[in-house]
Amino acid sequence: MFFNSRLQARFKSYLSLAALLSVGITAAQSGLAQEQVAEEEVEDWVMASMCAADSRSVDLEQTLSFSFTAADGNNPRHLDATQAGLTTADLSTLELAWAIAFPNTSSMRAAPVIVGSTIFYAATDTGQVFALDTNSGCAKWVYESETRLRSSMAYSLVDGLGTLVFGDQRGLMYSINAENGEVNWVASGQASNNQAMITGTPVIHEDLIIVPLSGSGVVTGGNPNFECCDNHGAVTALNIRTGEKLWEYHTMPTAEYNGMVSSTGVKQRGPSGAPIWTTPTIDAERGQIYVTTGENTSHPTTGTSDSVIALDLQTGAENWVFQALENDMWNFSCSAAGPNCIVLADTNSVDFDFGGPAILVEAGERELLIAGQKSGDLWALDPVTGAVVWNQRVGEGTALGGNHWGIATDSERAFMTVNDPGNMTENNQPGIYTYFVGSGEPSWSYEVQPDCGDHRSERLRRCEALYGFSATPLSVDGAVITAGLDGRLFVFNSDTGEQLFQYDTVVDFETVNGVEGYGGSIDSHSIAAGSGMVFVGSGYGSFSQVPGNVLLAFKPAE
Repeated sequence: MFFNSRLQARFKSYLSLAALLSVGITAAQSGLAQEQVAEEEVEDWVMASMCAADSRSVDLEQTLSFSFTAADGNNPRHLDATQAGLTTADLSTLELAWAIAFPNTSSMRAAPVIVGSTIFYAATDTGQVFALDTNSGCAKWVYESETRLRSSMAYSLVDGLGTLVFGDQRGLMYSINAENGEVNWVASGQASNNQAMITGTPVIHEDLIIVPLSGSGVVTGGNPNFECCDNHGAVTALNIRTGEKLWEYHTMPTAEYNGMVSSTGVKQRGPSGAPIWTTPTIDAERGQIYVTTGENTSHPTTGTSDSVIALDLQTGAENWVFQALENDMWNFSCSAAGPNCIVLADTNSVDFDFGGPAILVEAGERELLIAGQKSGDLWALDPVTGAVVWNQRVGEGTALGGNHWGIATDSERAFMTVNDPGNMTENNQPGIYTYFVGSGEPSWSYEVQPDCGDHRSERLRRCEALYGFSATPLSVDGAVITAGLDGRLFVFNSDTGEQLFQYDTVVDFETVNGVEGYGGSIDSHSIAAGSGMVFVGSGYGSFSQVPGNVLLAFKPAE
């Protein structure tokens, strides 16, 4: 099938509309016809994206070359040359192969799954999943959800069936057939007595789907009439075949009235926060799951905020907690000294989340668990106990990073990107910083500078401030790929830091589906590689950054 049943129903309605018009009933005379015309305009771009009818098959016998989480459940963000189909030399000669654009879109946030000649991509703002041809960018099938999506996708063979799983902003989990886009099941991923979004990528391990839940009240806390705050981070484990919930873990108890009152007389609730908007890591050898958390959003603060937490893989029981920063209470009210930001004597109120997963790394004869934090800290922990082995810090950190969306590692180095938006601290150090994983000693670094010449300042809002590296980097062979909030794509030699490639994505693009395409900030999980290509989503309009709507595909020059 080339699109799902909902779109098929719409297609049938277009035929019905044509029949109405053929007998002289105009759209102005029929409310139903008006609605159908509007739907047709919306879906025209989907039809324009489709491959030719005889070129829509998805071959799942081909090699899985990229997924956010590795097959063993780890999240190193590293591909060797064989996995990626790319060498370090290839990455210095990249050329744009094609671009596809998505309407009504401002942010390109998700990482794809790549299997052979098919890239599975979630257009999160439009709520659709596309199976795109890697060579041409046309769509083999399209699945449309009922709401906006937030997470990247996970992939596995389930009873021989290629299966994609992902979550949405309502906390629903989806399982669809990767061959044709048909739904296997849709189920709630929520933990009980809590409401959360699914932002991190769910992880498949054997018969389980491990679902990270980002609940906090951080946004609603900015409303002066809101009884701040409720909801918190959680993890659920679902049966991969049915979506049945098997266990759940909460970062704290359910919020209650805490006896505090805001400056405008609104009663307050807590505890809340410690959201898990990152991707879990599986440690099958130790039978553990590692998750990372964000700040508390109201009082009382908990010992699970701004933390790395180890859970039992089979039960969800808490094994250990490493808390990097105590008493970090922050919500949107704090950004404007609002009434729901109650700062006590011991309150830090700096919003120093862990924004990326913890990564298991072999370091000589031992393993370490390494994670970056929005404070600009890079932590290496003992995976058995959670004890600190080494720690490095770059700059002062900010609510938007420091290290915002996570790090990458190879066998020798950890690659930490630093955002540090301009004019936010006195010690801005945006760029990429590398450390030897065994010792934590610095290797090379690159401090990025703004580039507002050649009319770039006309295309980029806040060009002098938005240029740090916020997106999760990707290590490929002997190179590391990163990108800036100003839309520039960079490739560096992993050993020396030599710059191998740079490309400006903040331009207009001619697209394969005819939708007006334009690039913007590169952020979140927008960088991927596989099947001999590099894929980059350009555009991220949140946090007053630069919107865009294109997925760009690069190939080495021939």
